[in-house]
Amino acid sequence: MIPACLPPRNVSRPKTPPPANACDTHAHVFGPAERFPYTGDRSYTPPDAPLEKYLGMLDTIGFARGVLVQGSAHGRDNSAMLDALEQRPDRLRGVAVADAEISPADLREWNRLGIRGLRFNHFFRDGQLHYRGGVPLTAARTLAPVMAELGWHLQLWIDVKDLPETIPALESLGLPVVIDHMGRTDARAGIATEGFQSLLRAVGDGWCWAKLSGAHRISRDAPNYPDARPFHEALVRANPERLVWGGDWPHPRVEGEMPDAGHLFELFQMWTPDLATQHRILVTNPARLYGFPN
Repeated sequence: MIPACLPPRNVSRPKTPPPANACDTHAHVFGPAERFPYTGDRSYTPPDAPLEKYLGMLDTIGFARGVLVQGSAHGRDNSAMLDALEQRPDRLRGVAVADAEISPADLREWNRLGIRGLRFNHFFRDGQLHYRGGVPLTAARTLAPVMAELGWHLQLWIDVKDLPETIPALESLGLPVVIDHMGRTDARAGIATEGFQSLLRAVGDGWCWAKLSGAHRISRDAPNYPDARPFHEALVRANPERLVWGGDWPHPRVEGEMPDAGHLFELFQMWTPDLATQHRILVTNPARLYGFPN
């Protein structure tokens, strides 16, 4: 049986809107399944979450821009996301999934449509990749030259407990690296672990970026996720010039209470009280990383 995901909650409008040209850098579009079927070898079945619903969520929170990340329910068929980018090139960019067999010509065409990076999976459970349909990091060695030519980054889904041993391979690729969801570890472990400290050093050194996203994935203490806050604050202290924010809508395969993306954004505001730092993380940094106009 493939587990079905709950639908996302209705999104609340934050009390204080984001600044102009703010960007949500982590979301997924799924389906509609009759047009963009889900892969048979998938880890979950999401509810249809097409472009129109995603844009409605952005409008409610007040975000002008968004970055779509290929979700594993569609496997390596990026058609749903590419279609969304083609419809809204003014507003959207994307991070795709591709294995080492893809042609450089296809990657260059994706670049024209708004893809700005590739996502790799190094998140293991019981010795297996946690999400079927993901591409292992080993494929990046083949793809790195064209990615570098296009100015793309490598986005990595990893538990930071595995990051220290992975850093040499990442550095050898010569690409900017973006780590999902603050390192997707268990918040109960705290910020002093070797893995999270290695992420702080990588972000501090400037070759690595992190997404201030996924509080609901590292913490079970909904809806305010207080044990995720120290991770957020430590990354901001490490280097706010290498951070972006994302809501992770429509929150596929959440283990626990379904979050409200509007409330997640209000937590970002609360945990990042300095307005200049907010602007850097929400506007300046994503414009640079994903190639939005200034």
